[in-house]
Amino acid sequence: MKERVKQFVGYHHWKYLFEKYERILMPVSLLIGVAVDFFTFWAIELHTTFLILGVHLILAGAAIIFLNTTGQQKFFSYARLVAPFVLQFSFGALLSASLIFYWFSGALSVSWPLLFLFAILMMSNEVFRHYYLKPLIQLSVYFFVLFSILSLILPSLLNSLDVQVFILSGLSSLIFISALVFSLSRSFPSIKHVRRSIFASVLIIFALMNGLYFFDLIPPIPLSLRDATVAHSIEHGARGYVLQIEEGNWIDQFLPGEVVHLPVGKPVYVYSAIFAPTALHTNIFHQWQYFDETKHVWIDKDRLSFPIKGGRDAGYRGYSLKTVVAPGKWRVNVQTQRGQTVGRVGFVVETVDERPELTEVIK
Repeated sequence: MKERVKQFVGYHHWKYLFEKYERILMPVSLLIGVAVDFFTFWAIELHTTFLILGVHLILAGAAIIFLNTTGQQKFFSYARLVAPFVLQFSFGALLSASLIFYWFSGALSVSWPLLFLFAILMMSNEVFRHYYLKPLIQLSVYFFVLFSILSLILPSLLNSLDVQVFILSGLSSLIFISALVFSLSRSFPSIKHVRRSIFASVLIIFALMNGLYFFDLIPPIPLSLRDATVAHSIEHGARGYVLQIEEGNWIDQFLPGEVVHLPVGKPVYVYSAIFAPTALHTNIFHQWQYFDETKHVWIDKDRLSFPIKGGRDAGYRGYSLKTVVAPGKWRVNVQTQRGQTVGRVGFVVETVDERPELTEVIK
């Protein structure tokens, strides 16, 4: 009897502490998850990062199960107590990982709808945390992060950017969440009562992700643009790629729309370095576009390609050039064969009589 009283007092003591410091613990859980992902992205080997994300998926799934269980044993009581913090920590880690990977794998001007969605979910994970106690929200967000993470992991494991890999990611996520919901609804009334709403939400998310993908608004994970430079000349030799670029101050590095002072008849070069997993081989395209000031539209001028292979941390290097360049606004979209944009380089060409002073940079 005394032992039961002690357990009862101990449980309520911890429950009181969790509830008292909930406003601190919840955002701290989210921030820790984000910090872990920034560390893993930059400092840990890619497959180890995927393993950690897989653990977060398991933790989030377990937290959802414990939040909806009605078991009265001591283990279940303590599990339900910590489950909200585990769920927020893992959701925060998975959403921030997705945001980081997709951010570095695409141009913001193209992929902003998906990145905006990740950011909103991350903020709501903290601001509207009580909504995450509802099974509909829990399983909807879980399906979204599962789809996002599989879309990240499978191309790396299968060494392919083909559309079939994305479809496989979506179908695998859909089958898994369907099996999970059916299984949980048999044991937990809280999920059984909203099962139809959960499936409706899952199908909407599935359609949304496919729509973003086939309209080329989802970046080509796991590629990422590590470097892009506009140059007056590029030579590939024993030292690497030797670029002749215009001198600029440190402020120019943060300003968009670099100005290139180009003598009449001289070409302009665009260099890019793209990170890819070790065994991935694909073609990259430089799509050159000129802005028509009269019609206010971007006009395609050239689409030049070169092959890349993964394995180099600083990215696989390549470049393209254009010999006839009119004065005005230009941009080069770094794309996959499907047209997904990995990155974008914008610059303004001004015609001059003499080539400006150049500095040599080795990439």
